[in-house]
Amino acid sequence: MAFDGIETRSFSRRAMKAELLDAETELALAYAWRDRRDEAALHRLITAYMRLAVSMAAKFRRYGAPMNDLIQEASLGLMKAADKFDPDRGVRFSTYAVWWIKASIQDYVMRNWSVVRTGSTSNQKSLFFNLRRVQAQVEREAMARGEPLDRHQLRERIAREVGVPLHDVEVMEGRLSGSDFSLDATQSSDEDGRAWVDILPDEAAQPDETVADNHDTARLRGWLVEAMGVLSERERFIIRERKLREEPRTLESLGSELSLSKERVRQLEAAAFGKMRRALESNAREARALLG
Repeated sequence: MAFDGIETRSFSRRAMKAELLDAETELALAYAWRDRRDEAALHRLITAYMRLAVSMAAKFRRYGAPMNDLIQEASLGLMKAADKFDPDRGVRFSTYAVWWIKASIQDYVMRNWSVVRTGSTSNQKSLFFNLRRVQAQVEREAMARGEPLDRHQLRERIAREVGVPLHDVEVMEGRLSGSDFSLDATQSSDEDGRAWVDILPDEAAQPDETVADNHDTARLRGWLVEAMGVLSERERFIIRERKLREEPRTLESLGSELSLSKERVRQLEAAAFGKMRRALESNAREARALLG
């Protein structure tokens, strides 16, 4: 979905006018998508809760990201939530979707906050999105008590409040207060000075390493093709769908397509791996040498 300007506002208005689902209807739609992959049910479920995605996206505008991009990320999070939602757990879809929407938006904001990554651990995320708020809160409380705080004391209080090490607070504070600079800028005021990019080490693989890696990769790929060749068409299909897709399919979805139980698909998958393992045994010694 692409949004900008008037189109973004128009989309937001349409989202806010979408139907409100009662618990029974929501549950029926969730079952229809999970059990029958009913795309109409999925579309209705996502459309009904797009207002939630738009509302959450608006809360992150203060980080300077375009609203259209935030809405797109929120929409992706909503779709992931719909795909992974299990109606048997007895929770409302909106409660489940909030986590996925927020995670998707936060990941986007952190990816685009700076050319230099601000970090992606749970501690770093917590600091990134709470540092300024907690700092202001600690400063207000200290001021109300008439208790002056130096920078070190303030950071210690923030670390305790957020529940992270003091070092993480110091590092994140430095990252958020810094600016990005062009690597094409010269190191001095002299126009003939070297650019910063000129002193960066070349981390690319050397030609001999590239040739060796390509040779080894081709050999391993050939062994994999040979191993796949001993499988039946159904077994190859299961292995491709379960292990070679960017987003592996579930046992349930494969069972539904193949008219098999989830346990039977699991058994076929295990049997296929056994066949492939035996087919690779003749090359095992060389394979272990290449793989380290």
